[in-house]
Amino acid sequence: MLAVTSDYVEDTGDASPYLERIARAGFTHVHWCHHWNTDFLYSPPEISQVARWFKQYGLALLNLHGSHGREKYWCSPLEYQRLAGVELVKNRIDMTARLGADVVIMHVPSSLDPLERVNAIDPVRRSMDQILPFAHAMGVRIAVENMESDDFDMLATLLNEYDPAELGLCYDSGHGNIDGRGLDNLEKYKNRLIAVHLHDNDGHSDQHAIPFTGSVDWPHLATILASSAYVGPINLEVIIDTQRESDEDDFLRRAYLAGQRLTAMVTAS
Repeated sequence: MLAVTSDYVEDTGDASPYLERIARAGFTHVHWCHHWNTDFLYSPPEISQVARWFKQYGLALLNLHGSHGREKYWCSPLEYQRLAGVELVKNRIDMTARLGADVVIMHVPSSLDPLERVNAIDPVRRSMDQILPFAHAMGVRIAVENMESDDFDMLATLLNEYDPAELGLCYDSGHGNIDGRGLDNLEKYKNRLIAVHLHDNDGHSDQHAIPFTGSVDWPHLATILASSAYVGPINLEVIIDTQRESDEDDFLRRAYLAGQRLTAMVTAS
């Protein structure tokens, strides 16, 4: 089993051509990442259409990237925006449950100075307290994701405060590679790992490249994954660089082969 992100080309509009190519490349699961940074609310007819596409192409939903929104922002210090953001996250939780998956991945503020952290944590806690009971009732867990140069301070605070049955970690290998501390932080919290975003870069910027094409220490990461709480398939959050390549089928083929290679490394670790 292998998963890849739905937005490997773009993250809005009709996803069916991309799902068809994903299935043709051999992937079995999809990380739904469409509208991850918008205020878009999925209606029941739209969710039903995604379900029909999955059935048509023989795909399953692995997990879903919840939207932090532009104005409907669940971590906003402005109460009306925060409450609107909570409704947006609940919309994604409902969509995830309807499509048969059990993890929604969310961004939280990161790399803040101490004063900013004090101001940022309160709205996050208030939103968590409203979202987690709803998610639990739907059979869905929230995974908080490490960001670029993330010091894991906010993540550690939340993971220590909330039940592992409701809140876990999503490790993003590209984000963790930018300052080189990601794998050390992952090692500390690998028992809370419930989702992965796996991709490569040169250590300087977030490129979402195919694994083994950049500087991520994949043997080390594979060893950590093998001893972690994560039990799902390898999930590739890779994005085609349309300015350098235009053959989507070839891109997905190379991504699939990299996913197979990484899966074998984890299995052997």
